[in-house]
Amino acid sequence: MNTTTDCTAIRLAVDIGGTFTDVVLDTLERRYTRKVLTTPFAPEEGVMNGAALVLQDAQLCLSDIGEFVHGTTLATNAIIERRGANTALIGTDGFRDVLEIGTESRFDQYDLMIRKPVPLVPRTLRFTVPERMDARGKVRLPLDEAVLAEIADSLRRGGVESVAIAFLHAYANDAHETHARDFLARMLPDVAISISSEVCPEIREYERTSTTVANAYVQPLMAGYLGRLRDGLSRDEFRGAFYLVTSSGALTSLETASLFPVRLVESGPAGGAIFAAQCAERMKETQVLSFDMGGTTAKVCLVEHFRPTSSRTFEVDRTARFMKGSGLPLRIPVIEMVEIGAGGGSIAHLDAMKRVTVGPESASSVPGPACYGLGGTRPAVTDADIALGLLRPDGFAGGSMTLSQELAKQALLTDIGEPLGLTAEMAAHAVYEMVCENMASAARVHAVERGVAIGEHTMIAFGGAAPLHAVRVAEKLGIRRLVIPSNAGVGSAVGFLTAPLAFEVVHSYPARIDDSFDTAGVAALLEGMTESIMSVLAQGAPRADTFRVERRAFMRYVGQGHEIAIHLPPGEKAGPLDVTALRAAFEQDYARQFSRAIPGAVVEVMNWSVTVSAPAVSPPPYAPTPPLRPVQSDQRCAFFSGDVEGVVELAVHYRKAMQPGDVLTGPALIREDETTTYVSARYDAHIDGSENIVLTMKETAS
Repeated sequence: MNTTTDCTAIRLAVDIGGTFTDVVLDTLERRYTRKVLTTPFAPEEGVMNGAALVLQDAQLCLSDIGEFVHGTTLATNAIIERRGANTALIGTDGFRDVLEIGTESRFDQYDLMIRKPVPLVPRTLRFTVPERMDARGKVRLPLDEAVLAEIADSLRRGGVESVAIAFLHAYANDAHETHARDFLARMLPDVAISISSEVCPEIREYERTSTTVANAYVQPLMAGYLGRLRDGLSRDEFRGAFYLVTSSGALTSLETASLFPVRLVESGPAGGAIFAAQCAERMKETQVLSFDMGGTTAKVCLVEHFRPTSSRTFEVDRTARFMKGSGLPLRIPVIEMVEIGAGGGSIAHLDAMKRVTVGPESASSVPGPACYGLGGTRPAVTDADIALGLLRPDGFAGGSMTLSQELAKQALLTDIGEPLGLTAEMAAHAVYEMVCENMASAARVHAVERGVAIGEHTMIAFGGAAPLHAVRVAEKLGIRRLVIPSNAGVGSAVGFLTAPLAFEVVHSYPARIDDSFDTAGVAALLEGMTESIMSVLAQGAPRADTFRVERRAFMRYVGQGHEIAIHLPPGEKAGPLDVTALRAAFEQDYARQFSRAIPGAVVEVMNWSVTVSAPAVSPPPYAPTPPLRPVQSDQRCAFFSGDVEGVVELAVHYRKAMQPGDVLTGPALIREDETTTYVSARYDAHIDGSENIVLTMKETAS
């Protein structure tokens, strides 16, 4: 232990991905990073191993750490792979099949063989109990405890591990749900119970039920994992603050994450979006495409004016790529992005028509791509990269692994090359092109859905695999400028360290903007929501003593199906809402989005939102770039380009040896510990004042 180090300034961030676990350690003096293979059957082992390695590098101990920030995709993977708890659902009598019926919409109207997502709870474990609330929260039928007792016996006999309770209109009155939870907790003390009035107290029965079921499905798994991790940290004398990153990019306590693990489904990718937003703010880039490619998935997100686009809804486990409505809906605060199975471990194969296809299946960390030499025999994107010459066999993942080019080529030949009459190198080129096209297509779809011109954006690329593929994706999208930030290989974990401590609650409380508006009821609701969040943030060791309160109203014209979010003016806690000003704000924002307001139409608020957050960590200032000067390299590597030139030589540069102002001309490679950047022949690259790699399309390129 370094006794001269200020422990409160030492912070550790860990991001568990499908293939690698990334670890970042920030001290007053410098930043240390490590990548280790994820241990899927005991993820806490990978976390502890990675933490031990990076602490050894810094000559520190866990007891020196003042803050531990953690993000993981374990909840998402558990839902996708159906590895959650044996879960039951209890609903209102007559509403047993809410999960099957959904919204009665078809995401692909003309597909006669449409395949809808499979519910997390089979019909045999869906129960109903006589009870009824109306939409205003008035009891119409009392809760039948006798039926509830019979259900408890059935749950015990069925070995149920977790229960979701979602009663009709529970958002308006939670009395029946809380009573049912307390009743079942006494009869089934070892069973986890989630109620919709706590997980998602909003209208829209299907989405509320689906979100509550997902929370119950992953709660035992996540609570067990977080408990084991907490015990491991305690054994090694960790005494600092421990935070989890949520899907909205905020931090929450371990206790809250254990109760509401559904909010962690996109925590890893959220850290990447925060990382990109901070890079954009430092560089004053107002239009950015965040491109995060790791070992299992690739994520694209639009960052406008230094803020990632956000949403109140999210779909997981889509049965049809890029099609809204084909997944399980979750109503949680989330950073909006498109995620596809296109990572370094994504497996390449031939489909029924002998077309080269990549993903979504991944080799993950066990057994991994063929080149890992850990038992994998099917070719993955990393196999293609090493066969093309983009990766060197030694020094992979910070020097922790040595790859086998021969195993990679053999796998590519067996599964792709020989059936198509191609060499291993040409098969690798086909895989490389297909995975880049998949990612470019995802970015195009995301941009079209948001109504933006993707070619006008700057791409910020990070993740272990992104710098190898970003330039080709940028070429396909017509993006002229892209940035590879410092520590890009562990970008999401770096983003964790700048995430704010925050929590958001959304509650349905319909109120028309007219003489019937319940001013006192709304004020009490907002005050109660704020107090509940403050109690959540008080758990553990809060990062700050001062918090910022942000309130929003989700409003629409009466009869419309969806709402827009209107920010309430500051100072609402001190007095009642100004209804006239609220309507004016709605009409102004509605006209901005849809070109015109509707004069005289009745306006209503459906949901109210309160977010309480601590001040975010400010990014370091952007350093100006010195005058550019050409830099040369004597080292070369062979690269199979896939065109008529065949094999060409790439100049190889090392990022550690490059200085701000150094400029090089593609094609070239820039190698570093966690990743490698490929600069194609259509781009030049330079190191800016903050040591980012900036690629700019050559003026002669079309």
